[in-house]
Amino acid sequence: MTVTMFSPELLLYSKTHNPNPPAHLGSRYRKVGGFLPEAGNTIVCHTEKGSRTQTVLIEARDKYLAMPEARQFLFTPISSLHMTLFEGTIETRRRQDCWPVDLPLETPIDDMTELMAARLEGFSMAAPFKVAVVGARPSGLLVDGATENDRKVMRAWRDAFADLLGYRQPNHEDYRFHMTFSYPIERLEDEALPRWQAMLDEVAEDVRRKAPVFELMPPAFCVFEDMNHFHELLIFDFDA
Repeated sequence: MTVTMFSPELLLYSKTHNPNPPAHLGSRYRKVGGFLPEAGNTIVCHTEKGSRTQTVLIEARDKYLAMPEARQFLFTPISSLHMTLFEGTIETRRRQDCWPVDLPLETPIDDMTELMAARLEGFSMAAPFKVAVVGARPSGLLVDGATENDRKVMRAWRDAFADLLGYRQPNHEDYRFHMTFSYPIERLEDEALPRWQAMLDEVAEDVRRKAPVFELMPPAFCVFEDMNHFHELLIFDFDA
């Protein structure tokens, strides 16, 4: 008898192993009706439009959509595909550890975006970095620097943004870089886990083979009204 080993990431989406409701359900999106307004700002790297990487990611996303349980997830648009480099401020996360220490928690998000943009104006980091897939989970891909040096550089970017903006979230040091395809509406039944594990393993290997290094745009400070679109305000071009 073959025993399937499930990844810890997959088990987080299992009803049996994690019966808690999805974290953002009801605040970021609803069970029926799509994404809710949730204004904020963030620093992300978008995928290059028309690139091989974008094609490969769309193919991967299609495999998620083809799963029998796809209706249990709310998918983001292809145009919003990105990797978050540093988490900004957001309307639904007004906590001191997620907010610049010198700015009041009640500051309107539009004002926060203006204030943070002013601090980020002229910011530059000489070191570029390359990104590669490291795994897959039911909501999308896990990524990180393609080499050990790339991983160090990405962490250095995060540290620089934290120092400049004045806050470090609780997961600052162990943040897992990722690309989101969808958000869970309902967790997976036990009988679905083997096919999801097979799909996730296949997707990770397929992406790794077809796009060993991702073609990403330089980091950009973006504003958003919900998870459908991230509008770039400032682009931090690599100096090297």
